[in-house]
Amino acid sequence: MTDQAVDTSGLAKAPATEEPSGAAPPRFFGRERELKALREDIERAGLDTLAGRKTPRARVLLIAGRPGSGRSALAEELAGALTGTDTAGPAASATGALPWAVPGTGSGDYPDGVIRVGLTDPGGEGVPTERTAGEILGLLGVAVPPGADQDELSEMVREALAVRRLVLLLDDAADAEQVDPLLPENPDCLVVATATGPLTGIPGVRPCTLGGLEAGAAVQLLARAIGQVRITVDPRTAQTLAEECGGQPAALTLVGGLLAAHPMASVADVAKQLHELPDSGEQQPTAARPLARAFRLVHDSLPGAAARILRLLALAPAGLADAHTASALAGCSVSAARSTLDDFVRLGLLRTDGAAHPQYAVPGCLAPMLRALLEDRDRPAEIQLARARMLERTVRRLQSCRAVTEPEGSTARRKLAGLPRSLRFPNAEEAGAWLRKRQPALLASARLAVADGELDTLARRLVAALVRALAVHRGTEAAAPELYGLHGLVLDVAQRRELPREQAAALLNLADLDARTGRTREALTRYRAALDAGRTAKDLYATGRAMESVGGAYEELGDYHRAADWYGRALSQRLTQGERADEARLYGRLGAVHTYAGRYGEALRNWRAAAAGHRRLGDPAAQARALSEAGRVQEYAGRPHDSLQTCREAVELARRAGDVRLQAALQLRLADTLDRLGDPAAARLHRGAADRLLGEEGSACEIRSASTES
Repeated sequence: MTDQAVDTSGLAKAPATEEPSGAAPPRFFGRERELKALREDIERAGLDTLAGRKTPRARVLLIAGRPGSGRSALAEELAGALTGTDTAGPAASATGALPWAVPGTGSGDYPDGVIRVGLTDPGGEGVPTERTAGEILGLLGVAVPPGADQDELSEMVREALAVRRLVLLLDDAADAEQVDPLLPENPDCLVVATATGPLTGIPGVRPCTLGGLEAGAAVQLLARAIGQVRITVDPRTAQTLAEECGGQPAALTLVGGLLAAHPMASVADVAKQLHELPDSGEQQPTAARPLARAFRLVHDSLPGAAARILRLLALAPAGLADAHTASALAGCSVSAARSTLDDFVRLGLLRTDGAAHPQYAVPGCLAPMLRALLEDRDRPAEIQLARARMLERTVRRLQSCRAVTEPEGSTARRKLAGLPRSLRFPNAEEAGAWLRKRQPALLASARLAVADGELDTLARRLVAALVRALAVHRGTEAAAPELYGLHGLVLDVAQRRELPREQAAALLNLADLDARTGRTREALTRYRAALDAGRTAKDLYATGRAMESVGGAYEELGDYHRAADWYGRALSQRLTQGERADEARLYGRLGAVHTYAGRYGEALRNWRAAAAGHRRLGDPAAQARALSEAGRVQEYAGRPHDSLQTCREAVELARRAGDVRLQAALQLRLADTLDRLGDPAAARLHRGAADRLLGEEGSACEIRSASTES
């Protein structure tokens, strides 16, 4: 979550007697004036309208205020009101560190709902625009091409939003440069941004600046946490406490959580303690001091072990933690960690999604103070040890997540059985659900581990385990955007640690993804770099794979001469190693590029060599396909009679291999060749044979389908 503000869905509830029967307690207090001003701003005529021009972009509303002022909660309330949706469910506010989307109702000004993304990481760094754009596209259900740059992804966002009418909530923007590339060129959309100050550079934006809550709303927020009775007995003190909190919703939430956790404590005592707390430093802005004092008051009230766990949560990737994360950081049991995290939720220090295996979010307004406390009160060696324990636990969970998909009795399942019960998953479905839920935190953990640079061995193991888990649960195609980023992290570590073998592997993986998405020249550059790294490492597999891939890139670019040269280099290496399957494949690739280039003699020799290689391997289907291509080359070369003979050999091999479709295709080719030779009767016979083969295959498919259904 970026701000824990007026939204109080994560607070300790007041006693049941405080609420009328059947009435849901309010979750949002005050800000009526600001909501009205923001609604009016939507209808305000912009500069383009006044000048008689059509508005080229979506209207941008800006809610400005310090972290903890309730800017995120106000933005969500406004978005929910404009779209008629509930933006405070578990998918939204409970884990507000994550991007989320709430579908629209299909009616009103914004029938397509709300999309929310955060523009600042819990560590205080701005989120790269390409990552934000990828998150928006993912929420819209648009496939993200792996490795796409900022401009390409921003354009895809604009295209996707051009046909929609929705509210785009950009939370915690650092500057206009983060917002501008994401603005829809569609006046039927609305952008609601939150920031600390104005976003200069975006024309026509007037910030709605937030201060503290009005006294009545602030006291009502306290009453929601501790019950109306404790307010009623001393209303003046309650107002004093609200003033000490500066009317800031986040500070009120923390103080309310503290009072709720200590029912015997008086409001007056807490107000006095808060007032007597010294400011942490002259450099801190005046407006930030009430929240800082409230946070210190709550932190210092915790037992030592709990306070240490709270500080260590500053290391949680993306500000997200679960019981295993806290357990590893603190070196305690999973059950003790979960109990402590639940206590933090009741105190207002964390938010949770309330699931059976909950995930917890550190409020963005508290994250800087957590980091400062951690650095001030814990030794660097202890912090590094806690980080290492967290990474090691994450690696083991990922290994368990992948191993549970392996067959019973496999080596991976035997290793899985040796893990503690708390690290295992009961089945593949639960493992996949955990991976989906924790994916943002896992990706952030990998990025942080690589950027840290002190735990590179663990970082490499983490990335490798995450790649394998994503591939097995989501598939390499679906997970390609995430895999691209992970391979880039491996490359960073390999270059930093001068590990040429790992560098070659990462470059090959990245180049494959580039080639798959049409960036052939970029792929070619990476394949050449992988070849250099493979040679440095004396890795024959990597060099052979790189040479073949360079040939494939040139083939894709239509440079068949260079493609044949590189395929020939790769073939020479395979011949020295006696790798027959690779030899046969490379002969086929050489035959193909020579065919494209019109060098039919070379092409025929290579296709014949490929067929001979598949014969030695005992693969009649592959041998038939190679002979089929050889017959095609003979026909191109003006030797139809030789082509007929070669195709008949291929038909017999396809029949022995049971490849019905290949048999049918070869029969049709024979028919076409016979037509050109002036023998239509024989051609009809072969076409009839092809029709019968295809008919038999169709009947066989129907029989198999029927047997499966039964």
